[in-house]
Amino acid sequence: MELIKLTKNEQGIETVNARELHAFLEVKTRFNDWIANRISEFGFTENKDFVSLTENLVSGGKQNVFHISIDMAKELSMLERNDKGKQARLYFIECERIAKAKQVPQSFAEALQLAANQAKQLEAQAAKVNYFDKVCDTTGLVNATQVGQKFKMSAVTLNKNLDGLNVYNRSIKRGRAFQQWFVDAGNGIMRQTELGYPQPLFTAKGEQWIIETFTTNGVI
Repeated sequence: MELIKLTKNEQGIETVNARELHAFLEVKTRFNDWIANRISEFGFTENKDFVSLTENLVSGGKQNVFHISIDMAKELSMLERNDKGKQARLYFIECERIAKAKQVPQSFAEALQLAANQAKQLEAQAAKVNYFDKVCDTTGLVNATQVGQKFKMSAVTLNKNLDGLNVYNRSIKRGRAFQQWFVDAGNGIMRQTELGYPQPLFTAKGEQWIIETFTTNGVI
């Protein structure tokens, strides 16, 4: 029985829609406040534990959508300390058990097929890493969560402001990617997250650009 829908990305990694989990857990706190507080309090990291997107609504408005890892979903469920939270956590544990069981070959032929499939996955992942991963030293690179902390600002708020400055490519539907002008200016690079999503990382020059631009626009 599917209590909460799991979604697989192109790399076959399963994620959970945080809004759907919030609804299942019957949390009384408004979703945006709940997810922001949990991320801040327990140190969840964007592009590792979750990916935040902005989606257009049919009504014409917009809403923040969070795709979270199963590990983060289990922890959020446990933090509610109620029957719904316990039920959700056990459900995610069972989903993981089933997924692992499906990967165990039952015959030599299945073992060969599994090896072939894994080789194809590695080849596909290598191609994507070559596309997103710049050949450079990542020392000093920071994500939106780390940049936002310096301004006492959540990653969600930071990214919302950067969206307004045309920093991100809005044609990317899953994850976030810098506009080419931002990369060409040396303000950031693109990598790939453990969840298989594009990961924008800011350089020291990019941080300085944010500080100067936010100051000029009265954001900070």
